[in-house]
Parts: sequence; C-alpha cells; structure tokens
Amino acid sequence: LNVNELSNAVKQIILPGEKITVQVIKEGKEEDQGIAYLDDGTMIVVENGKKLVGETVNVEVKGFLQTPAGRMIFTKLLKENQKRFFNKR
Repeated sequence: LNVNELSNAVKQIILPGEKITVQVIKEGKEEDQGIAYLDDGTMIVVENGKKLVGETVNVEVKGFLQTPAGRMIFTKLLKENQKRFFNKR
C-alpha cells in the first residue's frame, strides 16, 4: 500500500477553470504571491495575493503541480476581487 497514492486518492479533485474560495494566510516566495491551504493540506498559490493576507478571496484555478511533498494549485484572483481590493476596473 503506497501511502502517497492513498492520500492523493481521497483529496478533493480541482481542475483548471474551477472557482474556489480561499483564505490567504501568508506571503508566498515569489513576488506578489499569497499562500492559502485547502482542508486536506493542499497548498494554494494566489497570484497577486501578497497584499491579501488575512482576507478570504474567490480565485480561479490556473493549474496544478504534483510534487513528492504534495500538490500545489496555482490560482488567479477573480475580477470581482481585483476591483474590491485593488480598485481596478
């Protein structure tokens, strides 16, 4: 029994284009990134999320990466959040 395969089998399936709500909890390693986590521990990288630490935001999934340490999901803010937090049109 491979524990990593078992863990991946029970994780929520999230595909590119899906919209999810996450809470940004810290800054990411790259410029302007914010980091959130799903309940199963999956890391969510939020593009332009650095200034949103502590905020709950709606994002769209751009893609994901499976690593030996786990899965990372890359997202971008929905336009409604850009207007709300950055006053862009």
